[in-house]
Amino acid sequence: MRLAPNLHRIGNDIVAAYLITAPDGITLVDAGLPGHWNDLRAELAALGRPMSDIKGIVLTHGDSDHIGFAERLRRELGIPVYVHGDDADRARGGDKPKTPMGPLRLGALAGFFAYALRKNGMRTRYLTEVVPVSDGAVLDLPGSPRVIGMPGHSPGSIVVHVPEVGAVFVGDALTTRHVLTGRTGAQPAPFTDEPERALASLDRLAALDADWVLPGHGTPWRGSPADIVAQVRQAAAR
Repeated sequence: MRLAPNLHRIGNDIVAAYLITAPDGITLVDAGLPGHWNDLRAELAALGRPMSDIKGIVLTHGDSDHIGFAERLRRELGIPVYVHGDDADRARGGDKPKTPMGPLRLGALAGFFAYALRKNGMRTRYLTEVVPVSDGAVLDLPGSPRVIGMPGHSPGSIVVHVPEVGAVFVGDALTTRHVLTGRTGAQPAPFTDEPERALASLDRLAALDADWVLPGHGTPWRGSPADIVAQVRQAAAR
């Protein structure tokens, strides 16, 4: 789905990943669920671009609903997968802490699991090789994505700032659709390792200049990072 020139989304408001397109290639941000492979192929076909145009995948963190088809692209096409060093082990299938589920609605939870089943989400294929990155790195990929450390949801959570397309990709630093309750609007994401640290990290997001804030779950946000951060904090206070 085209959001703006050179900016596309695959998936939907339940789970999404993004494409940054440029004449010199394509950068992916996150890889959704394994079954989003077909969505990726369809989007590339609509763009008239071959799979070989993908130059790299940047993961906002290492959770299973963000690494989806990344290992397949790495193995089959040799495409590098970038992840913050503090989440590298998680992306390889290492242990992660148990987090409280918090509030949920059975209908929303069932909808999330049904969608995950359709997209082969129960067949996670973890990474065997990653390229570790750190806070402040500007990657040599189409769009020149910049890594901004956002610890809290996970130790190595990041947002990916791409001024060339006026966007910041936030993974689970926040959400606009809670996968467990179905509640829409800007709010903290569930399954967060350290909720207070995640809220504190939002200061870094609020300082960025972008026209789009693009979460891994929920509707794309058209507006400033500072405005959505204010709404997330209001939701957290409630």
